[in-house]
Amino acid sequence: MSTLSGIMQPARLDDYEIFNSGASGSFGLGEPVFTDANNKVELLSVSYNQDYGCFAAGTSHGFRIYNCEPFKETLRRDLKGGAFRIVEMLFRSNVLALVGDVANSQYPPNKVVIWDDHQRRCIGEFSFRSDVRAVKLRRDRIVIVLECKIYIYNFMDLKLLHQIETTTNPRGLCCLSHHSNTSVLACLGLQQGQVRIEHFGLNITKLISAHESHIGCFTLTMDGLLMATASRKGTLIRIFNTLDGTRLQEVRRGLERAEIYSIALSRNVQWLAVSSDKGTVHIFSLRVRVASEDSTSATLSSALFNQNSSTSLDGFLSPSTPTNPNTPLSFMKGVLPKYFNSEWSFAQFNLPGYTQSIAAFGSHNTVVIVGMDGSFYRCSFDSVQGGDMSQLEHICYLKADSQAR
Repeated sequence: MSTLSGIMQPARLDDYEIFNSGASGSFGLGEPVFTDANNKVELLSVSYNQDYGCFAAGTSHGFRIYNCEPFKETLRRDLKGGAFRIVEMLFRSNVLALVGDVANSQYPPNKVVIWDDHQRRCIGEFSFRSDVRAVKLRRDRIVIVLECKIYIYNFMDLKLLHQIETTTNPRGLCCLSHHSNTSVLACLGLQQGQVRIEHFGLNITKLISAHESHIGCFTLTMDGLLMATASRKGTLIRIFNTLDGTRLQEVRRGLERAEIYSIALSRNVQWLAVSSDKGTVHIFSLRVRVASEDSTSATLSSALFNQNSSTSLDGFLSPSTPTNPNTPLSFMKGVLPKYFNSEWSFAQFNLPGYTQSIAAFGSHNTVVIVGMDGSFYRCSFDSVQGGDMSQLEHICYLKADSQAR
């Protein structure tokens, strides 16, 4: 059950360059209350924006925004007692979705505040009977994830459009597409190991039995036509066509169980990055042929208009030659257990600790890694040889020398 209060017409969703302004200050709906600079700041959450060019950090005193390339703290909002455990950006715009921590009396964990930082005011507020697990934004939608239900609202008037029942979802797993020609949502289904895909523009619902065990993590490409999934076992990552549910590829992270923290697909759908509690970020080569940049729109449009055909995406998704290494015993396929024929990671980066981290692709075969210990890494990988990645940058982003000025 949700209630709305304090609704105001959102400001234009233009890309204000406030996140490059180096702004800093206090945050609040009433009189600003500055924090004590000597108080220790605790990191509660980190999350990338939709194009992975920035990331937001929710802290025990407010939130901060960082640019990835080049690295820079670009925005800081502090509030005494203002702990935020969810900070969801909308690309680089002025609009954010905020959810407080249990210790935050003004912004409790069952309330979502849509904040316009350009106007320094709340433009929308959603209250629920239970805690909010996640918030996802696109330019025309607000998606709020609860333990067993998802609410989808229109951004401009905050009207409720859809409600989706899910299996228990304590991690708030949910993904949106961000291509202008597609409107795709991925969420948990009602069965163990099932992912539900909603193609809203096509009025199509697809249920994909991705794994036998519970889903642990998943992500979509920007257009929503491809999905990568992992179970809570964390050993296998699978790639699916979201229109017909076809499994296109399966790669193996390892043999031991692992908690998958993040899965990322490169913009050209050539690479896949996975981070886990084993302290290693793995890069896999994808066996999907990607249309050239000039022909992507035409291919996408053709696929959408011919979505009933199982071959409508062949030019966009058909397998090509694999480049991930296979075990030396892969020639005995069908005789030995399946993992002897697995595709293993193409490149790796070993983090010095086992902190929770999220990975994303940067420019020119680089990977950005943000840790819950306040660490930021930028690494590069050899797209031909693979192997160990090279560390290009390491910054402790919560330290005072990296803050906005």
